[in-house]
Amino acid sequence: MASAVEQLAKNANWGALAKATELKQRLLFVLGALLVYRLGTYIPVPGIDPVVWKEIFESKGGGILDMFNMFSGGALSRMTIFALNIMPYISASIIMQLATSMSKNLEELKKEGEVGRMKINQYTRYLTVLLATVQAYGLAVGLESMQGSGGSAVIDPGLFFRVSTVITIVGGTIFLMWLGEQITSRGVGNGISLIIFAGIVAGLPRAVASMLELTRTGTFSVATLFMLIAMVVAVIALIVFVERAYRKVIVQYPKRMVGNQMAQGQTNHMPLKLNTAGVIPPIFASSLLFMPITIVNFADLSGSDFWAAVTRHLQHGEPVFMLVYGALIAFFCFFYTAIVFNPEENAETLRKYGGFVPGIRPGKNTADHLDYILTRISTIGAIYLVFICLLPEFLISEYSMPFYFGGTSLLIVVSVTMDTVAQIHSHLIAHQYEGLVKKSKLRGRSRRR
Repeated sequence: MASAVEQLAKNANWGALAKATELKQRLLFVLGALLVYRLGTYIPVPGIDPVVWKEIFESKGGGILDMFNMFSGGALSRMTIFALNIMPYISASIIMQLATSMSKNLEELKKEGEVGRMKINQYTRYLTVLLATVQAYGLAVGLESMQGSGGSAVIDPGLFFRVSTVITIVGGTIFLMWLGEQITSRGVGNGISLIIFAGIVAGLPRAVASMLELTRTGTFSVATLFMLIAMVVAVIALIVFVERAYRKVIVQYPKRMVGNQMAQGQTNHMPLKLNTAGVIPPIFASSLLFMPITIVNFADLSGSDFWAAVTRHLQHGEPVFMLVYGALIAFFCFFYTAIVFNPEENAETLRKYGGFVPGIRPGKNTADHLDYILTRISTIGAIYLVFICLLPEFLISEYSMPFYFGGTSLLIVVSVTMDTVAQIHSHLIAHQYEGLVKKSKLRGRSRRR
């Protein structure tokens, strides 16, 4: 059976896509949904002076706003209805994961299967609306206090502007949340991840054009350009290798009675991903690290010697920035892995179904064994994440390279691409299976005749 699946996977090619009608419809739906999302990133919030806001945004860059603007595909810099993008939903999902690990009621709800999962998803949506409302109101109040050389960023400040801004931005976030769920159910891949992917990739042509322009003007040499391209390719290859790496823990199931027959024992594997935390640690670390710079810029505290020193040391390429950034990534890697994978719970599940790790007693010994393995592979995953995210910082510090390819954005783009391609191949394999079944039925009928 395994060899047949592998053979089908090898034979699956993009030419079969022309015959897979359902897959074509799913891909067209994804493209249409992402097109709607990109159009929404150009619909401005009512009451904003775009020229003044562009000037203010450029003067207050370098903080958490740049990261959010990257994820939103430039929607924040244009102050559009998708200014918050899908970030409130991601924050709500992470908060619900933390709450599930700490609350017994939510943990029991999680064990109820599909019904429990739907309830947790509903709570996540409610929390998304709450977070988006708070963030949108804070954004509206902050916009009213911003002044540029051309005047205020808000044309007519007041209660009406705040209410309309909150309704507009919260509505845009809810629409993106709904659009992401539709892409997941009716398209290919994770809808939320694809929306973030589209936002990051949207800025790629401009970055490439800027890089080529710097090379044309002589700021960058051709050798430096090729060195950077080779480094990006090498980093992508490393991301692909690590993201596909698993530590397989052998699990055996003894013989047991199924009805009136004795079922043979089975040997399976419990795959433990090398990078269990994914892209969450870099996002958390960036948010915490950029927060002081954002507060200084918005509160106009640059006149203070203390805050000026903080801002100077937390700039890209500075040693303090790299040290704190790497430490935060490593911390959140272990912290988030401990949340998403519970060794005690998995050991209890194995014991309940009669499974055991060879040479390890069920129960607490199995939990300790899984925790030991998870700690070792999480150490490798943390080193990998720190290297991927700090490599651009070293380029800025040592070679003063103006082109900054973020490790977080590159990690997201490569991971989402791999997941989407894997789902497309799964659909192609399923389509080939359906074709084989139909052919076998037709041959059976022809033989009977």
